[in-house]
Amino acid sequence: MGRKSSASRTNYGDGSVFFRNDRKKWVAQYYDKDPVTLKTISKRKQFDTEEEAKAYIRTKMYQKENPLYIKNHGIPLIEIMKANLQTKYDTNMISGSQYDRVSRTLKKMENSAVVNKNIDEITSEEIQNYMNTYTNYSDSQIKKTFAQFNQAFKYAFDRGYILRNPMSMVIRPKSKIQPKIIRAMTLDEESKFVEYLRNKTLKECPYKNEYLIQLFMGLRIGECLALQTSDIDLMHRQMYVHKTLTHDLYGCVKMSDSPKTEAGKRYLPIPPSLYPYIVEQMKYCESQENNDEKLLFKPNYNRYTESENVNRTLSRILEKLGIEHMSSHSLRHTYATRSIEAGVTPVVLQKLMGHTDVSITLNTYTSVFDKYKETELEKVNQYYMSQNLLQEPSPNNVMLENGADIIEGKTKEEDNNDVKEQNSDYDKEK
Repeated sequence: MGRKSSASRTNYGDGSVFFRNDRKKWVAQYYDKDPVTLKTISKRKQFDTEEEAKAYIRTKMYQKENPLYIKNHGIPLIEIMKANLQTKYDTNMISGSQYDRVSRTLKKMENSAVVNKNIDEITSEEIQNYMNTYTNYSDSQIKKTFAQFNQAFKYAFDRGYILRNPMSMVIRPKSKIQPKIIRAMTLDEESKFVEYLRNKTLKECPYKNEYLIQLFMGLRIGECLALQTSDIDLMHRQMYVHKTLTHDLYGCVKMSDSPKTEAGKRYLPIPPSLYPYIVEQMKYCESQENNDEKLLFKPNYNRYTESENVNRTLSRILEKLGIEHMSSHSLRHTYATRSIEAGVTPVVLQKLMGHTDVSITLNTYTSVFDKYKETELEKVNQYYMSQNLLQEPSPNNVMLENGADIIEGKTKEEDNNDVKEQNSDYDKEK
């Protein structure tokens, strides 16, 4: 059959791994029950490397809770983590891009001693010591890693692999790294950047209209790169945002049928100043070859645009203009900042940005809102004044906590003492 003999197979309980010479592929084979007929059927999956095939078959054995395999091999923590991830993906609980992100987190962990120990032998102290090594990582990375430990031990506890969950004694450490602040462009920087883009052709700057859409409509880069001509309503001058570019479980760019969140589906009015640039981009993509999906932003040689290419080009432009480096996400942040400066309320901004909850908007742009807090509070105070609910404070009628009156910045007691001192000086002079 052009494959290794069964004697050279590596067996894993009721599964095995072998090499097919005819296809130059490693095959992971295992047995499962058909959910309809309940008959035992053979399942196979091909891989480029032996290690990938072995990792897959180990995951399947843990998913099936194969007692023979578990008895002979134990249950290493990293394998439980991978089995949990695979189960979530197989049951459609997570997307391909989420699978890819978690896989990268596990990749960073898989060479450590603690995750390669059998799960029933790991102590809380070992997990804590390992987590403490992450304090030089970002809080985001710490949360992701901590979550994998939590999920894996819950997975094992629910299945009876362990009698006690050691995570109950583990504290998630705090990062030593200061949170990364996403900077918005200043008005001068934005003016310089926009002027540069307006004077460039699409041949000179292929992503110029992508930058302008993010800057004046606040789209995420994935949402922007997923736009098709059918999403643009020129008659009513609005844009329908309902898809995004993301990554599959192998890290390849793919089109998602939904945005990052359900709230990301939104109709946005097209600003009049942006209208001609969107028309320009639509005309360009209509004439573009190999663009059956009619994407507004499609590369000539690939199906979808890589966000990394958009960011690299942006970096070169900003360097040329003498503007501090920032990613394309800062263009979205700039849009939100200008909106707040213009007086857009948090609830309206939430809808425009596609945030699930207004708290996300408030937390993300808290520094910008704080900047205008005093101005907004002054509006409230002026309203109280106009309704005669408050009066302008007068130094002649303000009282201290002890009940003493203020007279031109002094209490009555201080004023009386001043009078006594003056009288005493007058008597001495006499």
